[in-house]
Amino acid sequence: MNHRQRIEAVLSGAPTDRIPVALWRHFPVDDQSAATLAEAVLEFQQAYDFDLVKVTPASSYCVRDWGVQDVWRGSTEGTREYTHYVIHHPEDWGKLKPLDPYRGSLGEHLSCLQWIISELEPHTPVIPTIFSPLAQAKNLAGRELLITHLRQFPEAVHGGLKVIAESTQRFIQAAGELGISGIFYAVQHAQFSLLSRDEYLAFGRSYDLNVLEVAKDLWLNILHLHGNYVMFDLFVDYPVAVINWHDRETEPSLATGQKLFPGVVCGGIQREQTLVLGTPEQVIAEARDAISATDGRKLILGTGCVVPITTPRANLMAARRAVEL
Repeated sequence: MNHRQRIEAVLSGAPTDRIPVALWRHFPVDDQSAATLAEAVLEFQQAYDFDLVKVTPASSYCVRDWGVQDVWRGSTEGTREYTHYVIHHPEDWGKLKPLDPYRGSLGEHLSCLQWIISELEPHTPVIPTIFSPLAQAKNLAGRELLITHLRQFPEAVHGGLKVIAESTQRFIQAAGELGISGIFYAVQHAQFSLLSRDEYLAFGRSYDLNVLEVAKDLWLNILHLHGNYVMFDLFVDYPVAVINWHDRETEPSLATGQKLFPGVVCGGIQREQTLVLGTPEQVIAEARDAISATDGRKLILGTGCVVPITTPRANLMAARRAVEL
């Protein structure tokens, strides 16, 4: 089977020649231009031949055109730190205007996606990272101010979220014309340590579903639930093919998630203790445990989030080879 055939078979519950596997990571510094990010992603895929290519830009790519600024300061996850936000007062949410996906940072990222798609075999799925409107709002205001505003000035935040959702929809439509297979939809606030269940329903769910509606004709949409103590049950009816979360770090387990969600689960390998600090033998053992826990069905082997940039090559290769054993 080629990559697409293998994943399509997993999505339908049909037999496959092996379990699909995919890892992804940030590429700090390289992620500041379309050309260098595309080259880095392509080199990573050439080295490991994963079953899908999830493109991971700096999180600011989708909000930079509104004026935020960020800098690379050595995070082992490869993420950048925000140094300038554009939302300071409740009325600032009303100043946001929908962005043109073909200009500025968004246009640069479309060029990156086009380059990657043109260089890969057609059967290799390419999935861009799309941050939820609430996640983008956090990067416009900062985490604490966003939560303060949504509790004290909910209408102002709703106004901003509507604009962010519209810009996100426009970008997905533009990316869809390039031949992407789906989107990697990243939700960051469905954590009980950040919001209550009712707060996420009010400020997250409707915007999520509006954005995902634009991607409904794509065949490989993946939902990522970021963080600990996630509200997993709120998402089991989302119109996505795959759910990915930090299954080795928080509930539910991979096996439980598989029972709750009718689609495919993605995960199984712990990022820090196993991929970064473990041995190739430990990586393979954990991968085989995940395959056993799910009966080798409806599973894409991966991690709960980005692979740290300090991960040894031998451990990355072990994850890739684990599905061949």
